[in-house]
Amino acid sequence: MSVASGALLEVRNLVKHFPAGGGVLARESGVVKAIDDVSFDIRRGETLGLVGESGCGKTTTGRCILQLERATSGRILFEGTDVTTLKGEALRDVRRRVQVIFQDPYASLNPRMTIGQILAEPLKVHGIVADPAAREARVQELLQQVGLLPQHARRYPHQLSGGQRQRVGVARALAMEPSLIVCDEPVSALDVSIQAQIINLLEDLQSRLGLTYLFIAHDLSVVRHISDRVAVMYLGKIVEIADRSALYEEPLHPYTRALLSAVPIPDPALEAKRERTVLRGEVPSALQPPPGCVFHPRCPLAVERCSAEIPPLREIKPGHWAACHLA
Repeated sequence: MSVASGALLEVRNLVKHFPAGGGVLARESGVVKAIDDVSFDIRRGETLGLVGESGCGKTTTGRCILQLERATSGRILFEGTDVTTLKGEALRDVRRRVQVIFQDPYASLNPRMTIGQILAEPLKVHGIVADPAAREARVQELLQQVGLLPQHARRYPHQLSGGQRQRVGVARALAMEPSLIVCDEPVSALDVSIQAQIINLLEDLQSRLGLTYLFIAHDLSVVRHISDRVAVMYLGKIVEIADRSALYEEPLHPYTRALLSAVPIPDPALEAKRERTVLRGEVPSALQPPPGCVFHPRCPLAVERCSAEIPPLREIKPGHWAACHLA
């Protein structure tokens, strides 16, 4: 994949393997190929949606970008610097500028700290606001930015609703004044009505603060609403990347078409006429992925070549990439 002009983040040939088996007495029985040769860019100021089934490697990709997991191989360039080689103070500086909003807004907050303490701690640890009075003022500003009230600073996480807790998670990420935020399924644990509020909040903050998002999700309707471009992942590989409108209106990969056919349409008449793509079988194990195209055992269009050759991710149309021999 060619380097995008103005790219804030460039992921190149990223691989992450986890040992399988092991333990005190058992030997390792192989490796789980969680991410297998993944490449993409995120341009400054855009939102890239990363979608796919559970277990496809979406969250592991985000964790590698955050350096919560160390890549087995490949490069992750943030503002031109390969973060996979950084340690100590240099890595700490990058982590300040690349923040995360976690999926579970309760598990990601310390239950023993008030909301004010949760937001003030990173400001103190990273030396962003040294003066206690100024720190308290910054906490109030962060609460206001995410639509919470001043009195919420004195409450504990269990005293807030799920939506309010996720707003605290957003405020904590904003406290570091980041350039890039990895949103790891930030609305999947919330009610539908609250999901819309959080999505609107993220879009508003992006327009006001110039933020860049990697938005990880499995809900294609949510991704369509917030993303500028969408990358589709299957069994550790990117199978398609395109602008939002191109991907939803003219998907090129059979897996993308199958995913989109499962998204409900609000119009009952159109829904009744629509053809659905039902995939056969189960997702293969990442411990022993199939040869050739990883999707070929379930693909309704697969030919002999698909089981023998790995399809490269190539540009089929301007800005529209797909990894399929038949595209």
